[in-house]
Formats: sequence, C-alpha cells, structure tokens
Amino acid sequence: MKLLLLFTLTFLVNVSISQSVQSTGSITPSKDFENIYVHKIDGDDLATQFIIWVKDTVRTHKHENHSESVYVLEGEGLFYFEDTTFSIKEGDVIFIPKQTWHSVKVTSNNTMKVISNQSPAFYGEDRIFKD
Repeated sequence: MKLLLLFTLTFLVNVSISQSVQSTGSITPSKDFENIYVHKIDGDDLATQFIIWVKDTVRTHKHENHSESVYVLEGEGLFYFEDTTFSIKEGDVIFIPKQTWHSVKVTSNNTMKVISNQSPAFYGEDRIFKD
C-alpha cells in the first residue's frame, strides 16, 4: 500500500511538472520586429516548441540533427521543401526531416504565425543556411 501511494504521488508530481498548457492566441511578440520573431513556448531535452511570426521570408536552411513539425496558425505562404514548392495556409501541418533544405515566403497581407516543434531540443545552433 505504501509503495502504491509513493508511486501515485511521484506520478502526480512528475505529470504536473512536465505538462504545459497555453493558449496560442494569448501569446504575442514582446517587441516590434523586422521579419522574424521567435517565442519559446516550452521544451525539454527531447523536444522544443516555439511560436514563430514571419512577415516576409525564412531563408533556405536545414537542421543536421533535428526534425521539425510546423503547424500554420495564421497567414499563407509558399513553402519550399528541397526542390518542391507547396502553398500553405492556416491549419496546414508540415513535417521536415533532418538534413532537408526548406524555406518560407509569406504571400498573405498579414504575418504568418506558426507553431514549430523541434526534436531533439533546439538551442538555436543547429541551423545551416544555404548560400
């Protein structure tokens, strides 16, 4: 019985520490920005989650050690994935395997807002730009 109680308390403490619930509508840039603004939502050593606002373009780049999933919250654009171009809009989900060249060109009048999930954790160092 004591072991079950200890397990239950440990589980509840770990769950309450490891979970995060936030409304994307309430998260806004904390300052004016020229083209791209990144806000870290949460993360651990296995994954990191960001909201990213893009006014114009994300330069062509790849991540050597990270896979990325992007969910479009607002805006429209052209997504360049290796040698293919896709139109993207609110509600679209994009999976980008590591070592894959990708970029975005916003085509809507409003800023594009996306959620980016990177795995493993992303600290801003695993980004190689294409010349």
